[in-house]
Amino acid sequence: MRAAFIQELGPAENIRYGEIDPPVPGPTDVLVDVEAVSVNPVDTFVRSGLFRTPVDFPFAVSRDLVGTVVSAGPGAPGFAPGDRVWCNSLGHGGRQGAAAEQAVVPVDRLYHLPPGVDAAEAVAVVHPAGTAYLALFTHGRVRPGETVLVAGAGGNVGSALVAMAVEAGARVVATAAARDADYCRSLGAAEVLDYRDPDLTARIRECSPAGIDVHIDTSGRNDLAAAVDVLAPRGRIVLLAGARSQPVLPAGPLYMKDGSVVGFVISHATTAELAEAAVAINRLVGSGRLRARSVERVPLSEAARTHRRIEDGELHGSRVVLLPKES
Repeated sequence: MRAAFIQELGPAENIRYGEIDPPVPGPTDVLVDVEAVSVNPVDTFVRSGLFRTPVDFPFAVSRDLVGTVVSAGPGAPGFAPGDRVWCNSLGHGGRQGAAAEQAVVPVDRLYHLPPGVDAAEAVAVVHPAGTAYLALFTHGRVRPGETVLVAGAGGNVGSALVAMAVEAGARVVATAAARDADYCRSLGAAEVLDYRDPDLTARIRECSPAGIDVHIDTSGRNDLAAAVDVLAPRGRIVLLAGARSQPVLPAGPLYMKDGSVVGFVISHATTAELAEAAVAINRLVGSGRLRARSVERVPLSEAARTHRRIEDGELHGSRVVLLPKES
């Protein structure tokens, strides 16, 4: 079968497009004909070796797919040939990736796609939305009526955070580029502030005098001094990006507020956590309340170029979806 794959870890140029052996499913696996594959920053981390995880070569890149079930093993109940499905956790932990004409998915990592949902539109949001769900609810423990600050709200994860927090009954303060302000408001953000404002911390305090209950910075800058400054009593700072960041933690002010800082990597999420997130994702995707801002569809053969575009910072708020059948 055709796939986008690597023979060794390294730069984007290591990705080749060509023939590899088709996957062989086990008894608890589902074989899927792949319709659409998204490309995420985390895919570049795995490919480059920044995120260390077991990899068998040749290694098909990418973690997310939407496709159609070909067959299901005897230990994979609930799936039948012809079912449309999605997964957002391949391509790490010893599992082959999704960037191929076919993929094998363990049954506990596969979910039914809501009826009538476009494959490319769906695959573009399942990873950002999974990250957002875990940040808000599993690690941020957000509750209705709380105030959530989303830094980088115009991006893929940021917009999913805004949509999910608003649906959960939280008040959202968004920081974003000025050009993204209207978009953030359309998602339900109560306040949208320009992240370049030199008085940003003061602006946050003005619109949230009781403080920020859950603070999430999608940019990876992780300015903990500024975050602790605006934190409410018992507020939570959730770190989900910035693998190379080494900020200074103002420990005294944090503990005086009974505050906490927690980090997470979605690749470490349990299958139970991912399945819980999938329920919320399907509800929002199926209702049309969660959509990618912009989707660019390209052939699977464009995988290497897409990785390079991500690493060069070209894809602000846009998602690239690889289509195996158009290569």
